[in-house]
Amino acid sequence: MRGFHLFQRLLLIAAVCPATIQSVNAVDNGVEQPMSAMLEPWTGPFGGVPPWNLVRQEEFVAAFDQAIDQAQQEIDAIANNPEPPTFENTIVALEQAGRTLERLDTLFSVHSSNLNLGPIPDIERAVSPKLAEHADKITQNEKLFARIEAVFQSDEKSKLTLAQQRLLDDRYRNFVRKGAKLEPDAKKKLSQINMRLASLFTDFSQNVLHDEQSYVTWIDDAARLKGLPDSVVAAMASAAKERGKPGQWAVTNTRSSMDPVLTYADDRPLREEVWRTYYNRGDNGDAHDNNTLIAEILKLRRTRANMLGYPTHAHWRLEGTMAKTPQATMDLMMQVWPKAVARVHEEVADMQKIADEEGAKIKIEPWDYRYYAEKVRKAKYDLDFNEVKPYLQLEKLREGMMWAAGELFGLQFKETTDLPVFHPDVRVWEVNDADGNHVGLWYFDPYAREGKRSGAWMSAYRAQENIDQPITTIVSNNSNFVKGAPGEPVLISWDDAVTLFHEFGHALHGLCSNVQYPSQSGTSVARDYVEFPSQLLEHWLDTPEVLSRYCVHHQTGEAMPQELADKIANAATFNQGFGTVEYLASALIDMKLHTSDRDEIDPDAFERETLKEIGMPDELPMRHRTPHFQHIFASDSYSAGYYSYLWSDALTADAAEVFDEAGSYYDEATAKRLYDSVLSVGDTIDPADGFRAFRGRDVDTSALLRKRGFPTK
Repeated sequence: MRGFHLFQRLLLIAAVCPATIQSVNAVDNGVEQPMSAMLEPWTGPFGGVPPWNLVRQEEFVAAFDQAIDQAQQEIDAIANNPEPPTFENTIVALEQAGRTLERLDTLFSVHSSNLNLGPIPDIERAVSPKLAEHADKITQNEKLFARIEAVFQSDEKSKLTLAQQRLLDDRYRNFVRKGAKLEPDAKKKLSQINMRLASLFTDFSQNVLHDEQSYVTWIDDAARLKGLPDSVVAAMASAAKERGKPGQWAVTNTRSSMDPVLTYADDRPLREEVWRTYYNRGDNGDAHDNNTLIAEILKLRRTRANMLGYPTHAHWRLEGTMAKTPQATMDLMMQVWPKAVARVHEEVADMQKIADEEGAKIKIEPWDYRYYAEKVRKAKYDLDFNEVKPYLQLEKLREGMMWAAGELFGLQFKETTDLPVFHPDVRVWEVNDADGNHVGLWYFDPYAREGKRSGAWMSAYRAQENIDQPITTIVSNNSNFVKGAPGEPVLISWDDAVTLFHEFGHALHGLCSNVQYPSQSGTSVARDYVEFPSQLLEHWLDTPEVLSRYCVHHQTGEAMPQELADKIANAATFNQGFGTVEYLASALIDMKLHTSDRDEIDPDAFERETLKEIGMPDELPMRHRTPHFQHIFASDSYSAGYYSYLWSDALTADAAEVFDEAGSYYDEATAKRLYDSVLSVGDTIDPADGFRAFRGRDVDTSALLRKRGFPTK
């Protein structure tokens, strides 16, 4: 998910967002540079829209130089204001600074995530350190910080609203956390560290993208496709044709391509080849190997944390979260870990029994887990997800998400075709509330393509705000579904359908936002709270209303049979050992890496040692191996924060039981309370207070264990 504003995204500091400001020319080495159209205020309907049609890749570097210069002038104007510092002329002024840079960064970030081809990787390497340096110049500006501190300590603070006080507190504490009180030499060193980290983050993500694009498993013998669903085979044939090899089949190096092969392919050597290719991303001992980069990132993070007065990077990162401390995250994870591992042993025993009965003469290995799990699922629950997939049409599920949003929050979606997009696959919907008022735009980019990073995510192109006038949000959902043959519906797996609803939950968090200041808008909340609304929305996929209306057979149009829906419900906790352990292994590695006191870390060795120490079962991998763990090494965003999915799921499981108790997931009073206490308020209140207002009490973590089918004692 990408929901933060520019400086929050890079270094989680000064918040900025787009709006109209005057154009200026920049001077570079004494030569006046022409103004790029990408720096102009956004025009068109809905308060302006991203001008994808005006993007010129060759202009990005010069445009960033101009935008950074302009943003710096705006910051200097706030810092040098001769008037006494007030909330309005300092804190609110910061909210409105850097808007040209934010707009440009939005355009570029979409290209670096979705169209990372040609010159984009080199542009990103050039631009990232400049943005890091600019962010440091803001937090290290002594005059600016003096004004913020003066407002923070003034009598005016007590007269502010609670949301304004929270904004002021967050701004002050973020500046302190970013080195505003350091001595000049330390500030200079800190800036050098941040610039170097920005470069390393870019190199890391580019290396992973290289391995995802460069490694393809080719199949030229149809016999090796046995067991794979027809829709998967068709997608593989299409992928091969796109890569110039018609008549063959291609398994690209992304999760969407890997997962069906590991789940359904009878050819065990093929499963192993695909598994090793996927899990070795960034760890192939070549020029794109990430281990050296990781070691340097960890060392720099530890040095930075120590400079700022924290024992470890994790302590620094967690200070502003719900968890507060690394120990609190470990307490929750270790409450779940032993129970999840015990469940894995049970799951493996069931798999091994089937393999033995079939005469396979194998020991279950990581490339066997998904394959034999499906056999166990069918034996225990008479559930074959191959029978489910024909009912999971991407387009119908998209309609189902929108329908649910209308039932819950009154949101109405109307597709518009006259706005510019960055790729022909992208579609756009105008979103209105129940009274017909415009609340935002939703962009949908569903398909995998060369140059697009793997996975699924939400982005905020513009934050909702209401300082001088209402400004509505623009959000997007991005996925990597594989296109089938032309004219054929795209069928997706049940897990992918859950992910689709999850990311749409992030989008709804942005679309429901109703705050005054952009840095408190939508998903700009604590990292271990932001996944709560999105994980909660997953529950609407298997409601009877969505299953009966939108999970319809792609050939007959008939609704999913109740018998099949019941099987899905009965198997809801099946394979939770696998899902929980593969995730928690990554979260535990993340936390242990970022609380380690080692001066030097060999990432591969640390991973092996730690997994052995915590009792990781041999039969499955961690979800994200360290060399391609983009959540924690492609930016600071989720570093020492991957635990947050579990923390949020504890909230989610408890919150879902409110709807269960109400008797319907469409209960109006409960949905309104969710909107009022969570979705609309953004970061204007403490997350614990928001959850408490919705639930009526603090979280009960035993709900998390019940949800996953683990014992609560």
